[in-house]
Amino acid sequence: MEILSDGGQKSIQKAPRKGMSTGGKILIAATGGVGIGLSIVCASFVAPAFRKICLPYVPATTEQMQNVLSFLPKNATGKLLDIGSGDGRIVLAAAQHTKGLKTDGVELNPWLVYYSRLSALRHGVTRQASFYRRDLWKFNIKDYNFVVIFGVEQMMKDLEHKLIAECPHNTKIIACRFKLPNLEPERIIEDGVNTVWFYDLNKQTRQVSGNS
Repeated sequence: MEILSDGGQKSIQKAPRKGMSTGGKILIAATGGVGIGLSIVCASFVAPAFRKICLPYVPATTEQMQNVLSFLPKNATGKLLDIGSGDGRIVLAAAQHTKGLKTDGVELNPWLVYYSRLSALRHGVTRQASFYRRDLWKFNIKDYNFVVIFGVEQMMKDLEHKLIAECPHNTKIIACRFKLPNLEPERIIEDGVNTVWFYDLNKQTRQVSGNS
């Protein structure tokens, strides 16, 4: 500050306050941008919790993947759908395991879909593996010969109805973590939390028709 003399009187004048530096402004802007970005990404993972039926993202274990693949013949053809494909590991593993099977994943979280597509590119299976960001309840499943499910208990009954109504009669269903409530599995791999149930929808349809 400066001391000025005006007619014998002293006055004190404060020095002008310096504004915020350019570096400080850039740091604040960058921090805010990162915060917004994290909020957007996290919202994609948190939002399913507010849906009527929540399908959380829980990556398949190595044991679960091996159990699923054991039900897929290496010479399998047609199309496979992974419902709630997450990071795409089942879809990619099935593509590499069978070679002749077209494998698709349906997932609502956009970031997991983007990650899955990048993984398919990295593994060189983009022509064989595809990923769709869709609501599984509105997704058309009529063309799939194999359906893999990583579901939650609350959704299995409604999903069973959708599978019976829309899938071809020769569809094979592979359920992980939770079994379908009414259909009878053809085979089961008992492996604790990694248990997998295998259903042949064609045989199930015949049984239901014969009992009705």
